[in-house]
Amino acid sequence: MPRENYQEKLDQLRDDVVAMGELVGERYDAAIEAAATGDDELAREVIEGDHEVNETYLGLEDDCTELLALQQPVAGDLRLVTASFKVITDLERVADLATNLAGYGGPDGGVHPAVEFRELGEDAGQMVADAVAAYEAGDAEACREIAARDDDFDERCRQASEAVVRELLEADRARNEEATEGRGATDAEADAEALEASLDEVSRALLAVRDLERVADHAVNVAARTLYMVENDDELIY
Repeated sequence: MPRENYQEKLDQLRDDVVAMGELVGERYDAAIEAAATGDDELAREVIEGDHEVNETYLGLEDDCTELLALQQPVAGDLRLVTASFKVITDLERVADLATNLAGYGGPDGGVHPAVEFRELGEDAGQMVADAVAAYEAGDAEACREIAARDDDFDERCRQASEAVVRELLEADRARNEEATEGRGATDAEADAEALEASLDEVSRALLAVRDLERVADHAVNVAARTLYMVENDDELIY
């Protein structure tokens, strides 16, 4: 392959990875909206549309494999191809998490009152978008800044999970206090139903927080691979 065509292939690979990032971002934003509002139809659209991301991923995987096998790139070109392969893997996993997140909305909308779900979701999504932008621009400093933001995000997720569990314990304590007052069988059945609904809401909330934290982790992975691509620096890879 002539050198100019080879360079075109590398440039196209980078452009296609960025385009995949934009596609995943659209799916992710829709998932956050679906969960935050309890929009079942939008949630189904997110889940059913995941095949488009998977097909994009497989096509880019083939492109990376072809460049590695046929062109045997070295130095910076090799880092671009290998980093791109890692980046699309993380983006595909963000899309998978989006399909999970889309289904966490409750029947009355939202995830759990103790979780600032939309804010957390938007911030995690912004981290992914910023990581893809850093990959596109080859911005090493932005990569380090994204990794630094992750510590704060992890702490916010921890606090959200604790708040959900705390509310569950307080509600259970209140039910136990009422039970000691000698309530009837009908009240007991109602309490059991309320407890089941509460446990379901708590379970969905904890899963949602966990998945948002994973989305942010994938953003850091993209930043880490980009930093390695740009500066041959593996400090963020773990």
